Parts: sequence; C-alpha cells; structure tokens
Amino acid sequence: MLSIVLVASIALAVVLGYKTKINTGFFCIFFAYLIGCFGLGLSTKELIGYWPTSIMFVILAVSLFYNFAAVNGTLEKLSSHLLYMCRKAPGLLPFALFFVAVILSVMGAAYFTVLAFLAPITLLICDEAKMDKLTGAVAINCGALAGGNFPTAALGVVFRGLMETAYESEPQFVVPDSFSEEIKIFFLAILFSLILVAIFRFGFRSNRNIGKGIEFRKPELFDAKQKTTLKLMLILMTIVLIFPILALIMPQNAAVQDLSKKVDVGLVAICFTVIALFFRLAPQKDVIARVPWNTILMIAGAGMLIAVAVEAGTINALSAWIGSNIPTPLVPLAFSLVGAFMSFFSSTTGVVAPALFPLIPPLAAATGLNPAALFACTILGAQSSAISPFSSGGSLILGSCGNEEERNRLFNRLLFIAVPLSVICCGFYNLIVAEIL
Repeated sequence: MLSIVLVASIALAVVLGYKTKINTGFFCIFFAYLIGCFGLGLSTKELIGYWPTSIMFVILAVSLFYNFAAVNGTLEKLSSHLLYMCRKAPGLLPFALFFVAVILSVMGAAYFTVLAFLAPITLLICDEAKMDKLTGAVAINCGALAGGNFPTAALGVVFRGLMETAYESEPQFVVPDSFSEEIKIFFLAILFSLILVAIFRFGFRSNRNIGKGIEFRKPELFDAKQKTTLKLMLILMTIVLIFPILALIMPQNAAVQDLSKKVDVGLVAICFTVIALFFRLAPQKDVIARVPWNTILMIAGAGMLIAVAVEAGTINALSAWIGSNIPTPLVPLAFSLVGAFMSFFSSTTGVVAPALFPLIPPLAAATGLNPAALFACTILGAQSSAISPFSSGGSLILGSCGNEEERNRLFNRLLFIAVPLSVICCGFYNLIVAEIL
C-alpha cells in the first residue's frame, strides 16, 4: 500500500509542478516529509540526510565556474567564431549549428544557456539561408543535449552522480565506472542526433535551397578576459579528463588510480572559480546570480522522495514488476518511452533520471540486461522529447520567434512533428543500442 502511495506521490509532484509552475522539488520534499516521517517512521534527521549533497555541490561548483564564460561574453563570441568557420559549406548549416551547440555544451555551458545564446541566432540564420526553422531548432536542441552528456559537462556530471547514487541503495551490485558509462552515452547521443538532424535536413522540401544568399560576417576577436576564460576552461577539462582516462588505460597502476579518485570535477571547478575571481573575469555577483537554483532544488527534492521510496522497498517492487510483466527484449524500449513521456512534462535531470535510475541495477541483475544500455536508453529517450514546446528548450526557441503567427506555427510543428518523430526514431535506435551494449 505504501509503495502505491509513493508512486502516486511522485506522479502527483510532477503533475502539480507542471500545472502550477511551482518547482517540482518543493512538492517532492513535502511528500517525502509526510510519507517518510509519518508513514515509514523515519526521524527528521534521517530524512534530511537523504538530501543529495554531493550532486548539489557538483552542479553548484561547475555552474559557478562556467558562468564566467556566459557573463563575460566568451560563449557568445565562441559560437560566432564556430559558425563563421562553416561559411564555405552553407548547405551543411544544420550540422554546423549542431556541432556549435555540442562544443558549447562540452565546454560546460548549461543546456538552457546554449539555447538562450543560439536560438535567436539560429532563427535569424534560417531566415537568411532559406532553411526550415524546425530543422534549425532540432539541430541546436540535439547539439545542446548531446554535448551536455559529456562526462564533465553540465548534464554529464549530474547523470554520473545519479548513477553512483542508484548503486548506493543496492550495495550487493558492483558499481560501474560512471565516467566510462557517461562517455558511452555521449557518443551514442551524438550518433542519434546526427541521424535525427539528417532526417530533418534532407526530409523536408523547404530545405532544398538551403544556404543560398546567406552572408557570414566575420566575428570580433576575443578580448583579454575572454582569452583567459577560454584557457581556464580548456585546462579544467584537461585536468578532469586526463586522470580518469589514465585510470582506464592503466588499471594496475596504484598511483594513477589514487590520483583519479582525488580529482573531483566539483572541487576542481571551485579551484578554477577562485582563479577566475582573482583574474576578475566577471563580476562575482553576476556569476552567482546565474547558478541554476531551480534545477538544484528540483533534483535535490526529487532525490529525497526517491530515497524514501528506496527505503520503503518501492523501487525493488517496481523493478520486479517490470521484469515479470514486460518481455526482456522490450525493457530498453519501455525505459525509452517512459523517459520520453515523463520528460515531455518535466525535467530529465530533475525528475526522470532520479526516478528511473534506481530501478536499473536490480532490474539489470534480474533480466541479465546490461545496466549501461538501460541508463543510455533512459537518457536518450528522455532527451528525445526535450524539443517539446512545453519544455525549457522548446519555450526558449519559441520565445526567439519574431511574431505571433510564426510562433504559433512553430509551436504546432514542434508538438506534432518534431516530438513524435524524435521519440519514435529514438525508440528504434535504443532497441539497437540495447543489442550492441
């Protein structure tokens, strides 16, 4: 009975967040308190201990550092330079926009930030280059999401933390290396995105004359602060990537393994934040103001409610139900479609991943499926519907439209063309992924 109440509370928190526009995390904390303390008999201290401190710290630390690039114009100028490099192949503009978004995301810009920078530029380019606006929207959305899955990028660090947390409640299972798992998801996302962008690029007649008549303007050079910001970003990426890679290459080297465990992306990002503040690369007040508190509260609140569900045995019960009622070959597809449905109304990082990731370790053990495949299918499935006009990304793209008529037309095309096509293609893609991994 309690498990049913918990599942209903998770669903209700998502619905209330969607309907009221109040952060879903607040509803999750509310339900976690009522069910945890008065239903399960947890002490208030135990419940507060479920607050996901490590994930919250990583998001805070990484966003603080990369906010310098957003505030001082480094990201905006970098995107202009990257687009200018593609001036000799205007017919490949959708792919150019895609890779610009990937690079910005890999370098640490949050999904919302990438789209905030690129959406107005993209729709302007679509007008000038005679390119279908839906194609441009899909290209930057896919790029921002795929690049964000990089292990040190904004989404990647969250997914890695949630993977590790999912195994904390199941100590009998061997914890996989979250870095290598996230690298797989990154490359799988890149490949799927390229396929999807190609479908939109070559499948729409409105793209027949793409690239004709566009004038690429040479962007301004980086100033001193922006050059320093770029250097720090590259150095940070090198530091947090080199040791995990060396640990994979040299698993028997004790010194390398020890160093790899001590290089934490959140702590390193804080160190680089201090360096950036010393160099005065951006005002401290503006950098702190851009921290995604809304996302942090959503993830932390959902984490508390999911932890209560784990304590109540709900997660194991759900895993057992899926394992016994859904044919094993279709389990990856089920995770893909459920993730897509949930993401249509809620956040992938704040709701979908915290809710579905804990199901994966016991389910993978029961069915013999590779947990890496289920993690990948969940993330890719959830991201396949992120172009929805009800999502933060879709709403940003709509907000960049010049007039009401154009906005309404794009709204319908996002909802009735982009989302279904993306979700269906991702479902088939994930069935192949599950066979390969």
